[in-house]
Amino acid sequence: MPGLLSSPVCLTVIWFLSWSLPPSRAQIWSDEVSDVQFGRLESNVTLACGKSQISVPVVWRHNHSSVSSWHQVTFNGSLVLFLVDQSAQGNYSCYDDSGLLLHSVILRLGYPPGLLSISCRVPNHTFVRCTWKDSVKTFLPAKYNTSFRGKEEKEPTKVCIVDSTNRRCVVEDPAFWQTIHTFGVTETNALGSHTSYRRIRLNELLKPDPPRSVFIEEVEGNPSKLWVTWKNPSSWPEDRFFPLRFHIRYRPQGSMHWSEMMTEENSIEIPDATPYHSNQVQVRARDDVSPESQWSEWSAPSFRTPWRADTTTHPSDDPDDDIYLFSTPPETFTSKTHGVVQEDDGNLGLVILLVLFSIFILTTVLSLIFVIWMRQKRREHATKQELASMVKMKSLPI
Repeated sequence: MPGLLSSPVCLTVIWFLSWSLPPSRAQIWSDEVSDVQFGRLESNVTLACGKSQISVPVVWRHNHSSVSSWHQVTFNGSLVLFLVDQSAQGNYSCYDDSGLLLHSVILRLGYPPGLLSISCRVPNHTFVRCTWKDSVKTFLPAKYNTSFRGKEEKEPTKVCIVDSTNRRCVVEDPAFWQTIHTFGVTETNALGSHTSYRRIRLNELLKPDPPRSVFIEEVEGNPSKLWVTWKNPSSWPEDRFFPLRFHIRYRPQGSMHWSEMMTEENSIEIPDATPYHSNQVQVRARDDVSPESQWSEWSAPSFRTPWRADTTTHPSDDPDDDIYLFSTPPETFTSKTHGVVQEDDGNLGLVILLVLFSIFILTTVLSLIFVIWMRQKRREHATKQELASMVKMKSLPI
C-alpha cells in the first residue's frame, strides 16, 4: 500500500485534484489577523477592510450580524460609522461576495483625556501623597506620568511612585524649604494626552493623622480628675525635631459644652471632670513648629467615669448606659481653656431665678394696666358729671 501511494500515477492524480478544487472557505488571508482600532464617541469612525485596497464588493458584519443600513460602505471597501455611541463597539469583519473573510477589527470607543482634579495630602514632613480624578470619563485604558518639583528651576524633579490602579502618587522626602511646589499628571490614552498641574504649599497642607491609642484612667481618691494618655500618629516621625502640639477637649456625655486644654506632652490630667458621670474625651494634633499647618481630625471618642468610693454602684463607662442627659442642640465650644460644665444644682437655681423674674415682670405689667384703667374710669365719671351740670343749668328759667 505505501508503494502504491508513492507511485507516479497516484502522485499525478493527487496533484490534479488539489489544483482543480476551489479553495476552502476556511482559508484566511494574511490581512484577516484581528486588529484593535480606537474611535471617539459621538463622531464618525472609518474602518478599513485590511491594509490593501479592495477592488471587489465587500460585506461588513458587526458581532456576526449585519451592519445597520444607515452606515456606509465606500468604493474601496471601508465602512463609515456615523455618530457612534457605546453600542457600536465590538468585532467588525469584512467578507467578499463569495463569503471569504478578508479582515476583522475590534473597535473600542471613548474620549481623549481631559482636565484632572488633583488633591494632595501631607501627613508629615517626609511624605506627600497626591491623588487625581477624571473630570471626563474616557472609557479607555490610560497611562499616567507624573512630575513633582520645587519653585526653583534648578531643583531636580522628584521621583513620584505612581499607582495607576488607584490613581495616586507618593513623593518621599520633599524639599520642605521650598515655598511652592508643582505637581503634574499627564494622562495618555489611544486618542490623545493631557497634562494637569496643581501648585501646592507643603507647610499649609501639612496635616498629621489623628493621635492614636487614647487611654483614660481614673485618679484614685479624686472624683473629679481623669488621667489621659495617647500616642503620636503612626505616620509621624518619632523625632524630637518634629514636635507636635495637642488639643484636648472633654465634656460630660450628652452635654453641648466642651472644655479645652493644650499641651506638648503625650499625657494630661483633667482637673474638673464631672463626677459620677461618663466623660467624653478627644485629642487632635498639629505641627508645633509651623503655625500655618492644619490640625488633624479628632481622635475617636473615648469615655470614662471618674473615681468614686462606692464601686458597687459605679456607673458604666459605656455612653449608651449613661442616663445623664442634657438638652443638646448641635455641639459648641466654650472659649475657655479650663472650665467646669455647670452641674444640675446650678441649672435648677437658674431655672428658679428665671421663673421668679418672669412672675415679677408679669405682676408689674398687670398692676400698670389696672392703674391706667382706674384713671380712665375716673376721667369718664368726671366728664359725665360736668355734662349733667350743664344740662341742668340750661333747663333753669332766666
